[in-house]
Amino acid sequence: MATTRPYNFSAGPAAMPEAVLQRAAEEMLDWHGSGMGVMEMSHRGKEFGVIAAQAEADFRTLLAVPANFHILFIQGGGLGENAIVPLNLSRGTTADFVVTGSWSVKSHKEAQRYCTANIVASNTANGHTRLPEPSTWRMSSDTSYVHLCTNETINGVEFQELPDLAALGCEAPLVIDFSSHVASRSVDWSRVGLAFGGAQKNLGPAGLTIVVVRDDLLDRALKICPSAFNYKTVADNQSMYNTPPTWGIYVAGLTFQWLMHQTEGDLSGVAAMEQRNAAKARLLYDFIDNSAFYDNKVDGSCRSRMNIPFFLRDESRNEVFLTGAREAGLLQLKGHKSVGGMRASIYNAMPLAGVQALVGYMREFERKHA
Repeated sequence: MATTRPYNFSAGPAAMPEAVLQRAAEEMLDWHGSGMGVMEMSHRGKEFGVIAAQAEADFRTLLAVPANFHILFIQGGGLGENAIVPLNLSRGTTADFVVTGSWSVKSHKEAQRYCTANIVASNTANGHTRLPEPSTWRMSSDTSYVHLCTNETINGVEFQELPDLAALGCEAPLVIDFSSHVASRSVDWSRVGLAFGGAQKNLGPAGLTIVVVRDDLLDRALKICPSAFNYKTVADNQSMYNTPPTWGIYVAGLTFQWLMHQTEGDLSGVAAMEQRNAAKARLLYDFIDNSAFYDNKVDGSCRSRMNIPFFLRDESRNEVFLTGAREAGLLQLKGHKSVGGMRASIYNAMPLAGVQALVGYMREFERKHA
């Protein structure tokens, strides 16, 4: 994919496919001859009804979401879901959390406001660089659900395979926060009860949250749960109980269509993106691992394909590195303030050429400063 734009490595809101941005720009003033832009439409009008229905159908196709799951388009983001999930699923009793980085720490802390939130496994002791083996998790006998962040955006650890809770003797549903790697790889829905994610990392603009929830989990909300965040109410009203993030749904829908047309060899859609993402990540990790100048601290068994933190071994050169990167058209590489260093987020919209450009810059910077 050729581009004249800089390569944006932001962790979110993140880069979007150029074709999606161009399509949205073309339709900004007049969607399909309606005389209205999408942001001006009633969410209950027939025009937006077409947009929302197509977006939902395309997302279901892309991720092979089974028929016994509802797809909800709501607001609140991942942080909002940290409250909305326990309000809907905990029944005010117990929920279990696997703490693997900054986001699952926040999820656990927020859930304590609504239920007994137990930490059943944690990688805090190793600095969030390795994942705790599922066989070591100690789930509560009465837990209402088990929560995972399947890709930690800040720490750069990712579950390469979802745990099989049933095989571990746990009958509770698995809840996954897949915000930062949704649609980058397939999902084994037989192991999931609920998945949620903000769109702003891999699917579209900030403001839209996608929740995929199994039918049998819809009617469990606490009485204090706001109606607009009650999953059953939202599902019963086809995500139109209140005004949804219409622009976010529309742009995400364009992104779904873009994803469906991506190919790698005989593969298409998410399968093609998974292969492409693996190749991009391998290129960057291989360079870092073979360099004495840069370092990635995450264990090879759980390295994220989407968010790659790395450090200059001589951190006094950080600002010089970032300044040169911006001049080279490589943007938003500064690591999160809580961990420092650098971070390259290489979501679906990041082409291989962008990663090649980053590796080329890193190699030249090392040559000049080693």
